[in-house]
Amino acid sequence: MTAFPVTGTGLGLRRALMGPLSNAPAPPVDFLEVAPENWIPMGGRLGRDFRALTERFPFVTHGLSLSLGGPEPLDFELLGDIKTFLAEHRIRAYTEHLSYCGDHAHLYDLMPIPFTEEAVHYVADRIRRVQDFLGQRIAIEHVSYYATPPVRESAALSELAFVRAVLEEADCGLLLDVNNAYVNGINHGYDAADFIRGLPGERIFYVHVAGHFDEAEDLKVDTHGAPVVDPVWRLLEVAYERFGVLPTLLERDFNFPPFDTLCDELRRIGDTQQRHGGPVAAMRSA
Repeated sequence: MTAFPVTGTGLGLRRALMGPLSNAPAPPVDFLEVAPENWIPMGGRLGRDFRALTERFPFVTHGLSLSLGGPEPLDFELLGDIKTFLAEHRIRAYTEHLSYCGDHAHLYDLMPIPFTEEAVHYVADRIRRVQDFLGQRIAIEHVSYYATPPVRESAALSELAFVRAVLEEADCGLLLDVNNAYVNGINHGYDAADFIRGLPGERIFYVHVAGHFDEAEDLKVDTHGAPVVDPVWRLLEVAYERFGVLPTLLERDFNFPPFDTLCDELRRIGDTQQRHGGPVAAMRSA
């Protein structure tokens, strides 16, 4: 990969942000992201308001329920709806989680996949089938997790080795989540900066930053309900130093501050990008 689907500073679009974002004359936002499952069925006024935003901003999507690592067959009915949604709104990229979220029913959480060679082959095959169906490369996000499924020590891979192997075998892109790296580093006792530096930068589509909840000194919970903390901002700079300036998106799911306060975090992303040479141009559409 030689370019990105979007450029600059992004914001995860939530319904609570639609009014402030639509009414702001010049918000510090270059692109927006949505979970397609939450918007595909929308019509009426909400659908019209969403259409107005997709005509105003470039969009990317971040799926929640494809369950790439799950035991159930891939949901090609959902994928058909997603393919239509991507085309209808000229979405620049589709991303999903490197996890699973269902087994005969939806679990409403993102569960970790065992870090093994067997799991690499299983997940990579499913990602390739999704890419073939959509007719485009997708990106996967390494998720936050709080326990690891038990595996034989001789079969276990590190998280970094597992992510790299899936990316290589599936020949897909990467959604780098800096907060997930920070949370996992604290919770599982590894250096998040080393994890980020070890990722294949040429596969990165864009980056997530977000806040989290401090359950304890050695337990962080990825909530997207708080401001981004200084250690995560420093890890974002680690990513820029390693890979160059990357399109970067702020996730905030609840506990929304005043929109001006949220814009301050967006401006901090832009300022960080400028210090490292400015945002790169988007040169590729999905």
